[in-house]
Amino acid sequence: MANKLQIEGQEYATSNKYGITPYFKRFIAECSYMLGEEESGMPIGRLPERSRYIKSEDILYEIKKIQQEQILGDGYVYEHIKRGMPKEQREQLRNSVKMNEQMEYMKFAQEKYSNGETTLQMLDDYIEPDALYLLDEPEVSLSPANQILLAEKINKMSRFLGCQFIISTHSPFMLGTLNAKIYNLDSRELQETKWTELENVRYFYDFFEKHRNEFK
Repeated sequence: MANKLQIEGQEYATSNKYGITPYFKRFIAECSYMLGEEESGMPIGRLPERSRYIKSEDILYEIKKIQQEQILGDGYVYEHIKRGMPKEQREQLRNSVKMNEQMEYMKFAQEKYSNGETTLQMLDDYIEPDALYLLDEPEVSLSPANQILLAEKINKMSRFLGCQFIISTHSPFMLGTLNAKIYNLDSRELQETKWTELENVRYFYDFFEKHRNEFK
């Protein structure tokens, strides 16, 4: 989706080294989408510029950045590389006062926040009003309580900030809290379904039912 929509965070797949057919590019070319209409009925012309694809790897990388001091500098510079900063400016940045200040901030965050709190703070920093966000398993590293808190945050951002989210998740806590349409990607027709009917969720239910007496 991110590649077809050409939004920040998109990834590029390389061709199979044993063949010359660009399967990924062909697949993207064959995909299509529609942007729908405004509340006034006018067609939406383009996606908001702030739209972004946030992967679970991005979240884990952010956590790693503030947990390991030796990669703080590389992580900070990495963010500027993604934005197209030239090599000469990167070297200047490494020795700048601004970078030292940012590293001190991240060291403070390492002491102040748990992994889950760091994830929630990261998403707060990334997400802006009136934009589309693709979230890939945002519950990574979050406790059940924080997964529910994240889902509640997403509900509020959708309602009050005009954001739209497309989320890939296996979390029953997220699925049961989000006010969202749920599609079962394992079904042949990609049908809309209730969260309680998903195989992954049923597995949790059956497991706890099996151990019901142990909770008494």
